[in-house]
Amino acid sequence: MSTLVAPPSRSSLPAGLPGRPSWRVLIGLTLAVALVHFLVLGVAPMAIGPEPSPLANKFITRTIVIAPPAADKPAAPAPAAAAPVEAKPKPPAKPRRPRAPTPPKPEPLPEPDISAQPAPETPDLTAQAATDSGATPPESPASAPAAPEAAPAAAAGTGSGTPGGTTAAGSEASGTIAGTQALRIPGSVTLDFEATGQTGASPQRGVFGELVWLQDGSRYDGRLTLKAVFFTLLNWHSTGRIGPSGLEPERYSESRKAEVASHFVRDQGQVIFSNNAPPVPLQPGAQDRMSVMMQLGGLLAASPERYPAGTRISVQTVGVRDGDVWVFVVGDEEKLTLPAGEYTARKLTRTPRKEFDRKLELWLAPKYGYLPVRIKQTETNGDFADAQLRKPLPEGPAN
Repeated sequence: MSTLVAPPSRSSLPAGLPGRPSWRVLIGLTLAVALVHFLVLGVAPMAIGPEPSPLANKFITRTIVIAPPAADKPAAPAPAAAAPVEAKPKPPAKPRRPRAPTPPKPEPLPEPDISAQPAPETPDLTAQAATDSGATPPESPASAPAAPEAAPAAAAGTGSGTPGGTTAAGSEASGTIAGTQALRIPGSVTLDFEATGQTGASPQRGVFGELVWLQDGSRYDGRLTLKAVFFTLLNWHSTGRIGPSGLEPERYSESRKAEVASHFVRDQGQVIFSNNAPPVPLQPGAQDRMSVMMQLGGLLAASPERYPAGTRISVQTVGVRDGDVWVFVVGDEEKLTLPAGEYTARKLTRTPRKEFDRKLELWLAPKYGYLPVRIKQTETNGDFADAQLRKPLPEGPAN
């Protein structure tokens, strides 16, 4: 006689054997995994941020004022003081007479030499004495050489070879501002930005960034970053030292998926690129795309009256594959409504001059030491990133 055995029910399975998970458990696990990926890939990089700068532990918040060097001041008195001392022992040209006996005609040779030497020295001394006393030189031959000497000095200030690397053409009669400008380098500060942008046909929102500026009186470290959840829109990093001409970059880099850097090799007088682009000559006063914003702000903060609307400031600006001269046009003050509030700022615009030049617009706030409160960069294909100050700053953070 056979016995029928019924299959065991789910409830009768041993406790150690796992049953099929319910759909609620599967959905919960899926959401948990997605949340972990979001935190690791999105929030964690923004929270951790880039590698901290070596200056982070020793930065200073005071403004550094760089006055024009002594070369820009009237330098005529110094040579004038030394010239009379040298001129008195020169007239006795007796030591030169032993040279004369060697030629066949000893007497005619020393006499022309002695008469020729005092001729140029006496007008020089009178011209220097006139400049020391503040009066104009009495003789026209002395004043005539002074004009050609002053012209090259002014011309040197109009090119990129000026100490400080800036030239300006504005409302002045000469059309140029020659000589090294005074600067006010801002103290260490962090600016928080909120940005909008466009990449291709896709608008970008929810982009946040910051400008971290650190300096300890002799060196600086500046970084501008704009990031969304899963990608980096912009990352500029500049390091260097602070010298008589202001900021003197040593290394500049841009990074999204990979870092590309430019090295300022000053002893060789050139910029070398890590992407094997051809080196370019390094001009005095050269900046990079990050440091140029702070250098321009330092110029305006030191003497804003020298840069009226329409002034043009030229400076070699190094990227990651080129080192062209950028020309910034100073505009009028504008009222801005930013996420951080209402601000008054001077606008500086770099307009493209070549086919693939990018456009850069800066708004510098006078009330805050001419720090940038809005930065907009537009590529030739229409892509742009517009960063606007998100958190208000206390008054005078750069003082």
